[in-house]
Amino acid sequence: MAARVLVLASILIFSCFAETCYGAISFSSLQRTLVVTASHRQGLLKAGEDKITVRWGLNQSFPAGTDSSYKTIKVQLCYAPISQVDRSWRKTEDHLNKDKTCQFKIVKKPYINVNETLEWTIERDVPTATFFIRAYALDSDDHEVAYGQNTDAEKKTNLFEIQAISGRHASLDIASVCFSAFSVVSLMGFFFMEKRKARKSQQ
Repeated sequence: MAARVLVLASILIFSCFAETCYGAISFSSLQRTLVVTASHRQGLLKAGEDKITVRWGLNQSFPAGTDSSYKTIKVQLCYAPISQVDRSWRKTEDHLNKDKTCQFKIVKKPYINVNETLEWTIERDVPTATFFIRAYALDSDDHEVAYGQNTDAEKKTNLFEIQAISGRHASLDIASVCFSAFSVVSLMGFFFMEKRKARKSQQ
């Protein structure tokens, strides 16, 4: 019995140690070494229609070799603070495994030490909210080691709004109108036929 308890305790301790070493990466521990910009048309952007041009690269003010551990770049669409209020499912946490700020993947690709550009069409499942763009540099273990974003540290500048799709399309509206018209005509035809039958039965 004592041996079993000892084994279980060892497993628990090892699990906690593994979590600390490999899982507990905090956002506050990351260096902001990437420069990220986002350009798009002015005004309210529409999901499923509008495009955002994202650019990212290493901030050249950092010394050579800063990006030696960077193996992958992950670019994401992230909720701005104004769209996180009273929404726990979008809450920002310093522990990246628990953080819900950035929920929409734009691209994940091998890192190269040049400025890169991507034109991204806003996906149809993006909800109505205010957003910014963030890029993470990942190491060979796929762990975040650095970041960059197109807004300031308080996430108040260069934000943009996206409007979700309504779920209705012109083709569906036309089909609905046609079906309604067909139903009315069918109903009128039914009453007309019933009326004729009634007259014939009376004769």
